[in-house]
Amino acid sequence: MGANSLNMLAVDFGASSGRTILGRWDGSKLSVEEIHRFANDPVALNGRLYWDFLRLFHELKKGIHAFKQQASGSPASIAVDTWGVDYGFVDGKGRLLGNPYHYREARNAQAMEAMLQQTTQQELYSRSGIQPLSFNTIFQLYAERSEQGLTLPEDVRLLLMPDLFRFYLSGIRSTEYTIASTTGLLDSAARDWDKGLLHKLGIPAGLFTDIVMPGTIEGNLRKDIAEELQIGGMSVIATASHDTASAVVSIPSLEKDYAFISCGTWSLMGVEIDQPILTEESLRYGFTNEGGAEHKIRMLKNIMGLWLLQECKRQWELEGESLSYAQMQEMAKAEPGLQSYVDAQDPVFLAPGNMPERIRRYCAQTGQSVPQTKAELIRCVVDSLAMKFKQTLDEIEELLGTKLQTIHMVGGGIQNQLLCQLTANATGRPVIAGPVEATAIGNIMMQVKAHGEVQSLDQIRQAVRDSFPPDRYESKDGAEWQEAYQTYLQVIAKRIVRS
Repeated sequence: MGANSLNMLAVDFGASSGRTILGRWDGSKLSVEEIHRFANDPVALNGRLYWDFLRLFHELKKGIHAFKQQASGSPASIAVDTWGVDYGFVDGKGRLLGNPYHYREARNAQAMEAMLQQTTQQELYSRSGIQPLSFNTIFQLYAERSEQGLTLPEDVRLLLMPDLFRFYLSGIRSTEYTIASTTGLLDSAARDWDKGLLHKLGIPAGLFTDIVMPGTIEGNLRKDIAEELQIGGMSVIATASHDTASAVVSIPSLEKDYAFISCGTWSLMGVEIDQPILTEESLRYGFTNEGGAEHKIRMLKNIMGLWLLQECKRQWELEGESLSYAQMQEMAKAEPGLQSYVDAQDPVFLAPGNMPERIRRYCAQTGQSVPQTKAELIRCVVDSLAMKFKQTLDEIEELLGTKLQTIHMVGGGIQNQLLCQLTANATGRPVIAGPVEATAIGNIMMQVKAHGEVQSLDQIRQAVRDSFPPDRYESKDGAEWQEAYQTYLQVIAKRIVRS
């Protein structure tokens, strides 16, 4: 790209690692380059689990420095996306009141149980559209209130993780919409804090800042950071700050009637809609309604995804055999397939540890052929994931009352071409796969929009398609897969009855 390209930084914090990505926009196309990667390890201290925010902010600054080493001048802007639900408290002088708790902190489950004595899952869901889960911000704050109270000085504000990073970059305290939607405290229809719910639960409304929409320029890099890193001024932008929201921004769709799968360790499958679906059926099916760019709602379900393959790989390494994901994919391709299935949502697969044995046990308990070889195990997992995507698609179509024509898959999981093809086979729909770097690309393209280079989500998606042409997988063997899907449904029903 030429000297006149717009240079931007995306800082993408995942729950186990983080990256700084340089994006270059030439006026019509985007290119991306990873320039810094780092671990994100939680810290256990005195029986509690925390995020090491100070270390993470140090790594963020190293990412800015890496840009200075690899590109000329200063980036035009920087934006941060992270996982959802977690937060820190900041006072009026900008002081962080302790390291943020990790969402896996044990106190949350007890808090959820206690809160549900005051209200119901149905009421919470009808207000926020968020599936009630113990790590949601609402239950974390209830735990805070129960332990030490929430009587904090009037100048203290709660900032969710991307907002916390953005505050220490810009000095501005605000809350971006897509990350706010993960808390369980947002009125899903009004797109603002649910003050009635806050009052009912004894959570001070004054803790919360104004909501800003993705693509808002929040200010400039603080002078002290610019001087420390010897870098010129740059805008600090509130992108679609929830990492899944950024990934969905980058879907290169030309049509409207599609489902998406953001595919990685977890697979988030859903649709973009204008208003949340808050019915008993959507709650029962396990769908959540999160905020998206341009006031959209991402109605989606969290599926265990490639976690099962990752854990199989880890177990085999412990046993002395190291296999690459490419090798695992080739092994599975050589298998006939559709021999046995597991339910990728079953809690038995959630924890780490000897995944191959748990898969075998599941198959035995449901009266199926038990996979013996590594290739059979891998094929069982990818067949099962494709079936789970089909099952989830059926549920989405039932809730919408319409048929979706296409599946868009984005994220690192699409490097498993076998899974993409089997998803097309199982769903009977073409699968459009790409881009791989979906979250970083969505983050950067919202910065491009903030700079006025594109005007809408449709223009963003056309630019992504032009910059990163996707692959297309057509559905094959439809009758065979339809018959196998009925077998799959019988298998998981047996497991439910047995449980």
